[in-house]
Amino acid sequence: MKLTKKSHACVRLDKEGRTLVIDPGGFSEEDAAVGADAVLVTHEHPDHFDEGRLRAALEANPAAGIWAPRSVADQLAAAFPGRVHTVGHGDTFRAAGFEVEVHGELHAVIHPDIPRIANVGFLIDGGRVFHPGDALTVPARPVETLMLPVMAPWSKISEVIDYVREVGPQRAYDVHDALLTDLARPIYDRQIGALGGTDHRRLAPGASTDL
Repeated sequence: MKLTKKSHACVRLDKEGRTLVIDPGGFSEEDAAVGADAVLVTHEHPDHFDEGRLRAALEANPAAGIWAPRSVADQLAAAFPGRVHTVGHGDTFRAAGFEVEVHGELHAVIHPDIPRIANVGFLIDGGRVFHPGDALTVPARPVETLMLPVMAPWSKISEVIDYVREVGPQRAYDVHDALLTDLARPIYDRQIGALGGTDHRRLAPGASTDL
């Protein structure tokens, strides 16, 4: 499996000639989802869900499908009948040759005055990769590669470090990093790497690695 980091929260997974894209939002490249055989969306916030990017992906590949919470799926289902699938915690499905489990229900608390929305995480191929979206969800099985939401308005670095410790992955790659400045990156790298208890890594947008 090849993992390609796109900007912010978006990643592409390639396996056996097929492509799965997770969270091609407004902070990601315009073509982040183009070429995908399947797209997974964790929640409705615009940095994870951009309707234009998803429409471009589905129009480019008539066989492509989308799996997302109802708040996202309802916005696309009428335009692409039979190709948009609503998922929630506990669901399992196969998309583009990948086995997917859905974990989690709610977005992390941003502020007590802001209502929480639906957010799901996607566990790929029995734990090879886990993308939690905007939550610190711990799946009920071991994780090899954690896509780590490293910096967000709803988190602080101590919570990020404790999350890595609780999940206990073999390695963690940063996502949700568009707001993290170049000045801050060495601090996050050093503290998460020293205290997280796992192999902490970072890919530049467009860079890939084999898992």
